[in-house]
Amino acid sequence: MNGYVRSLYLLIFLTCSTTLAFAQEINITGKVTSAADGSALPGASVLLKGTTTGVPTDSDGSFNIKVPSSSSVLVISMIGMLTQEITVGANSVINVALQEDARALNEVVVIGYGSQRKVDVTGSVVSIKGAEISKQSSMNPVSGLQGKVAGVQVNNSGKPGEAPQIRIRGVGTAYGSPNPLYVVDGVWFDDISFLNSADIESMNILKDASSQSIYGVRAANGVVLITTKKGKSGKAIVDYNGYVGVQKVTNQVKMANANQYATIINELSNINGGKQILDPTQYGEGTDWYKQILRDAFITNHQISVSGGGEKSTYNFSLGYLNQDGIVEKNNFKRYTARFQNDFQVAKNLRVGYTATGAFSKSRDEAGGIFRQLYAASPALSVYNADGTYGDPSKLNLGDGANFNPQVTVDVYNQNTKKTLLTANAYAELSFLKDFTFKTSLGGRYSQDETRAYVPVYAATVAQRNTNSLLTFTRPQARYWIFENTLTYTKEIGKHNFTVLLGQSAQHDQSYKLTASARDVPYASEGDLYLTLGNVNGRNVTDEGDLATYSSYFGRVNYAFSDRYLINASLRADGSSKFYQGGNAWGYFPSVGAGWVISNESFMKDQKIFDNLKLRASWGKIGNASVPSNLSTLTVATGGNLAAIFGGTVNTGASINSIIPPVTVWERGVGTDIGLEASLMKNRLTVELDYYTKKTERAIFDLPILASIGTATGKIIGNQADFQNKGFEAAISWKEDIGENLSYSIGVNGSVNNNKVLSVSTGANPIYDGGVGLTGGALATRTRVGDPIGSFYGYIVDGIFQNQAEIDGSAQKTAKPGDFRYRDISGSAGTPDGNITGLDRQIIGNPNPKYTYGINTSWNYKWFDLMLDFQGVAKVDIYNANMGWRFGNENFTKDYFDNRWHGEGTSNTYPSANIGGGTNYLPNSFFVQSGSYFRVRNAQLGYTFPAKITDRLKLKKLRIYANAQNALNFFKYKGLSPEVRANENKPTQAGIDANVYPLSATYNFGINVTF
Repeated sequence: MNGYVRSLYLLIFLTCSTTLAFAQEINITGKVTSAADGSALPGASVLLKGTTTGVPTDSDGSFNIKVPSSSSVLVISMIGMLTQEITVGANSVINVALQEDARALNEVVVIGYGSQRKVDVTGSVVSIKGAEISKQSSMNPVSGLQGKVAGVQVNNSGKPGEAPQIRIRGVGTAYGSPNPLYVVDGVWFDDISFLNSADIESMNILKDASSQSIYGVRAANGVVLITTKKGKSGKAIVDYNGYVGVQKVTNQVKMANANQYATIINELSNINGGKQILDPTQYGEGTDWYKQILRDAFITNHQISVSGGGEKSTYNFSLGYLNQDGIVEKNNFKRYTARFQNDFQVAKNLRVGYTATGAFSKSRDEAGGIFRQLYAASPALSVYNADGTYGDPSKLNLGDGANFNPQVTVDVYNQNTKKTLLTANAYAELSFLKDFTFKTSLGGRYSQDETRAYVPVYAATVAQRNTNSLLTFTRPQARYWIFENTLTYTKEIGKHNFTVLLGQSAQHDQSYKLTASARDVPYASEGDLYLTLGNVNGRNVTDEGDLATYSSYFGRVNYAFSDRYLINASLRADGSSKFYQGGNAWGYFPSVGAGWVISNESFMKDQKIFDNLKLRASWGKIGNASVPSNLSTLTVATGGNLAAIFGGTVNTGASINSIIPPVTVWERGVGTDIGLEASLMKNRLTVELDYYTKKTERAIFDLPILASIGTATGKIIGNQADFQNKGFEAAISWKEDIGENLSYSIGVNGSVNNNKVLSVSTGANPIYDGGVGLTGGALATRTRVGDPIGSFYGYIVDGIFQNQAEIDGSAQKTAKPGDFRYRDISGSAGTPDGNITGLDRQIIGNPNPKYTYGINTSWNYKWFDLMLDFQGVAKVDIYNANMGWRFGNENFTKDYFDNRWHGEGTSNTYPSANIGGGTNYLPNSFFVQSGSYFRVRNAQLGYTFPAKITDRLKLKKLRIYANAQNALNFFKYKGLSPEVRANENKPTQAGIDANVYPLSATYNFGINVTF
């Protein structure tokens, strides 16, 4: 398009006659850039007002035009930008920064298999520019979405190389992967950790079923369309973006010191009939294990790209390097990326191109469970003895619960992970018969990982020792390809505008994992770790794999009449090998949407309030194939423990892995959306409101069953329940220019989401889960009709028993003073019965956030720019399993020590030191705490050097900045971080804090240079 605009204006400039030819002309030069990020705008129009004389800007946004006098006015315009008029005056150099046009009619967004003007979209689609993502110091592009989009919840880990968890309009599935589908340049992904944020042109989030259904087979959890950067015709442009910084732990939990620990451990011993274990007078502060093991972590990120092209071809090439230390000693993650992109105009109506990306990462991994150890380790234990040996907790008689030295764990742990990913997509696009476009594309990815773990022979403490070394290699690999063909017909007849899409898709997704181990492998160096060096009798090899194939056909019709009435309808049919049993291989996913652009009606012509006003509504069905294959295939397990000897012969035995239903069918989502879009006050104020329902039908769950049945997994998997998310979203933004030097924008978004289980196949019997980090085999969550999925379930605490008399008069005759007093709610007859049993358990919390919100601002004054982003979550609960996860004399937090019950009248909220004993450890309301938080998500101050300096340095752009991410966090939760991710990514295990990565802030300095 830019080439056509340029050619048009050059033709006008050369051929138009004008009376100005004999006047004294003034030569004007300048550059047109984007006010948002300072990038050049090639193809912008620079027109002499009142004439047809004009020129387009070249590849770096520069222009040169002759005008008749100083009173001449230049009109600078570009599609999607606000037009500016500038009087020449005494200026010979005029640089112009164009603001984005907020008017929805001009904005183009990417949708499934194409693009549309924003005004023509009948579904809920949000577009985020890559510049907004790359400005942040987020290691993963998805992290950059946090607080940016209404209805999108992002939980970050902070762990180097780990992808964030993202939920679009609540939980979409309960089994398998709940992550959205990522489509990067036509190739489908479950995770985009390989992608460099600086390579992204735009991210488009499809939030409602109508816009998602064109990806039916994988759309149940939402769709994120990612377009990477392409080259533009013109001179080569070299961009460098880099930063260095440090990651620091914030809001660290303060633990009891050695003196306090000795005091409370003696109390615990006394409660259980023991004697004094430690003498508090012999201990002072002791060891701060968080300070000992955690560190300020260095981080650096660099990306360089080269782009350009001629009339027939364009290119974009980039290289990226990320080096991130973990906050745990020795933990490190490095990632290398390379990306190649070319487009070729082979003929007037034929265009071909490709995109190829390679990513390689390697990491020295952190010890599993290390944060649990830092929480529980005794501060009375020294890191090292005077002779240099490790401090041994067994000498303190601390019991099994705290029988470890975290320094030993970190020093001995030796695991490295390498990941290689290659992905590419090639396409050809043919235009014919004026209105038809045929596009064919072939994409794929290949990945191979390797995790090498080595446990050496060592004897550090009585409990921390190993007599036989163990070397383990785990090598998963995946091969995937996708072949798609689409035919698009576009026609405009008077006021009628049609776009018809027909498409076909085939996919092949195969994975394989090999695990091999050997004992007694000597360790001389990293290069000498080979399985063949181990004991022949100690070798073991296992493998597993999966193959899924898909065949799909889809179509869509978009119709618009007079830019006022809009209709969108689509249908996709997907066949999957995952659901071949019982004739259920095929799923059908229809959708329909309608829109009314009210502002284009004749009765709105004279009104001065709305620049744009649109009402839209949609309905659609979507599917979920992100579950393991062959769920209805009965599998068995074999092993030495199942062998038997008869007559001197060893006979191999087998056990059924799990009970399976006769048929597992498609999990299906059904959603509706009603939206209102408006822009007011000359497009400075924009508003978008949505009300939605998102229902998941025949959701797949894994139900625990009695161990006595004898299955290996103790679960039955199948279509077990229906659940629903219902909510409201709002996004409001304001943009304004104040004079020539000051501009700003403020955007506020928020959402309300309510999750509820509608039906369960087990009837009145709930689905229980959430045992991670709980002692005694207790389960902390329940999924039942009428409640949110994965609700916390347990006893309600009504205070603390102060003395034996209170216990004698209660329903808990076996309790001790200082124990929790549980509420007697319901016996078998449905009324309080004087006994505390499982019938007294109630819903005590909800891990599904009700409110999410974000505030995003940008300020520009002359050459300075300031970005402030705020983000928060409200009305969500966390189950702090760390507090009750006790097997002995683990440490306590300082907060617990200060508020504990240690005698009659000392506390009626915190129990005694015996929180892990009796029935105190059972799931109860004391462990449930608010997970609400508010934070300054991102703060960045930048300075762009003026042209007089960059010209002298022969640079097109030079910008430096300082950035702080998560620097200020406000929350009441008593754990390390309120961002608690679901264990195994399962919604029925969400919100349980048993080993959470600490919250950290990142401070960095960066530079952007364009040559």
